[in-house]
Amino acid sequence: MSQVATLFQQVKIDPSWSFSDKTRKDTTYISHGYHRYPAKFIPHIVSRLAEKYTRVGDFIVDPFGGCGTTLVESKVMGRPSIAVDINPVAVLITKAKITPIDLVKIEKEFFILKNRLEKYSEKTRVKAPKHERIDYWFKPEEKIKLAFIFAEISKIKNQDVQDFFFCGFSNILKNCSIWLQKSNKPTRDFEKKPSEPIKTFLKQIKMMLRGNARLFELLSEKGYLKVPSKVVCTDARTTPAKDD
Repeated sequence: MSQVATLFQQVKIDPSWSFSDKTRKDTTYISHGYHRYPAKFIPHIVSRLAEKYTRVGDFIVDPFGGCGTTLVESKVMGRPSIAVDINPVAVLITKAKITPIDLVKIEKEFFILKNRLEKYSEKTRVKAPKHERIDYWFKPEEKIKLAFIFAEISKIKNQDVQDFFFCGFSNILKNCSIWLQKSNKPTRDFEKKPSEPIKTFLKQIKMMLRGNARLFELLSEKGYLKVPSKVVCTDARTTPAKDD
């Protein structure tokens, strides 16, 4: 241990790796701001490492993909990539973040979905799920509206578009629940007033549309729209890897 400590003492610290000059706007550019995620590292770490150790066209692998930061930056830098994560929510978020959608197509789909959602009223028939864990976190009014949003998104046939909207839906769940807003730990706040689901969802999607537009334009400018990027929902410990 003393040898390791001595080795670290000899390492010259490079303060530029703190990226202390970066703002939230910098770290959530393009699709990086789609969804909150615990222990998410900023994209600038990935881009610097990729710039230093890889070249355009090199294949990048992230065995613990999380919410897809590595894959997004790899695509922006022209590096094909693949990630693995055991969490299906992480995989959904990643799919949405790495998939630039044609601006006309996604705007059209949002217009249709928005019109459907705005027709909601107390008379709207909604089949809300009956599950003790859902009832534990959501009040009846929010639960019904969230079920309505979920049902309307499920009607969308294009998988990329559906994933995009479900990613946005996932990100508003905490706001619309009684989960203590400032806590990552599962703690209920009985005094919390949950956000109204439909308005919150539409606001979330408008933010994501701006991110998608910037991602699509950036990749188009660089000629990287077709750079392959893939995420797989599985356990990295059981994923075979061949030596090159």
